[in-house]
Amino acid sequence: MPLATKAIRSARALALKILEEVFQEGAYSNLALKHGLAKSDLSQQDKALVTEIVYGTVARKITLEWQLAHFIEDREKLEPWVYTLLLLSLYQLIYLNKIPHHAIVNEAVNLAKVRSQKGADKLVNAVLRKLARGPLADPTAIKRKNKRYSVQYSLPVWLVKKTIEQYGEDRAVKIFASLFIRNKASVRVTNPAKLAEIQAATESDRSLLSPVGLVKETGYFAGTDYFEQGDLTIQDESSQLVAPTLKLEGDEQVLDACAAPGGKTAHLASYLTTGQVTALDLYDHKLKLIEENARRLHVADRVTTRKLDARQADQAFCPDSFNKILVDAPCSGIGLIRRKPDIKYSKGSQDFAALQKIQFDILNSVCQTLRKNGIITYSTCTIFEEENQDLISKFLEAHPNFEQVKLEHRQKDILTDGFIRITPELHLTDGFFIAQLKRVY
Repeated sequence: MPLATKAIRSARALALKILEEVFQEGAYSNLALKHGLAKSDLSQQDKALVTEIVYGTVARKITLEWQLAHFIEDREKLEPWVYTLLLLSLYQLIYLNKIPHHAIVNEAVNLAKVRSQKGADKLVNAVLRKLARGPLADPTAIKRKNKRYSVQYSLPVWLVKKTIEQYGEDRAVKIFASLFIRNKASVRVTNPAKLAEIQAATESDRSLLSPVGLVKETGYFAGTDYFEQGDLTIQDESSQLVAPTLKLEGDEQVLDACAAPGGKTAHLASYLTTGQVTALDLYDHKLKLIEENARRLHVADRVTTRKLDARQADQAFCPDSFNKILVDAPCSGIGLIRRKPDIKYSKGSQDFAALQKIQFDILNSVCQTLRKNGIITYSTCTIFEEENQDLISKFLEAHPNFEQVKLEHRQKDILTDGFIRITPELHLTDGFFIAQLKRVY
């Protein structure tokens, strides 16, 4: 057996195992992939193939299922692992051009033989050979618009509908298409004096959004000495815009209400001298992550962690405790679909009302601990109004002693009505929203 064929089959076997965990057991794809790769002895090249197959199959799941439906009469009669094997094989047939079709089919058949004595290999062989011969069904022929875009861009119909309603069809389609463009590697340089040095050493580009951000089309910043020394940290460009909006001068008492894993906490602390960031989270293991992050980035002396639900902040802290507050609120995470594609399948349109209540309750609580003329920055990694503009309007209606502070940025395309609102297609970053509020009396 040729070595290349054996390696690819091993990669596919691991990919199948990981995808079973994701599709049948509800595991998060990024975590299942991380754990699966850590236990394997595959080469880096083969691990890259596993990563491509797993993320690609998850990202294109609706499209792949629609295509398979034309060749399988009743998927419920198939064992779940067989159906998953067909999905990942079809992903390769359609989207990976460097592996010959006959090799994909043969390796899937061999894997089916190993897994089953019930003739699953014959079904896998028959279905995949038909798919390989083509032609495949054309999703552009689907008459219903929302269904057509759902299949083309592998998005639930409710998500297609909501995006079109809020952004218009043209921009929505650009957003949909951008979700399949590979995520950039992005870091924040913690010492701006080293920005040029690190840029040259890592052969990266300056971020158009963050003055201390560097980006690469592909790269592994975490493997550099700069990362080990705390000179840079992995952080999306859009996320890097949050801490600077608070314009910290050094001596403030700052509350980070929803702090884990601590990237923004450390960013806030980097602006402080005699001041302190109090970072809240509900779970001990997440508080540990915040503390570890702060130590690596050399700001641990300016960070205090506390186990607390931010909705009870007003009960735990006295009025006028903080000069500045960050609420990086729990949200639907729709802006993260490019790098966490399973989000689009785990959320539903009904989630938004429940999330808005949590977000409102957090703001309602923390605002009672803010000093007069103090500032709250509110941020989410989602792009929908219910969790963003609508939530801010609702808060301002309930709290007449607060007003919106209009934010500015040199990139005018990310500004909307005084908010920073970044959709994924604009700069190929995470989708993100930032608003700011001031207590006026």
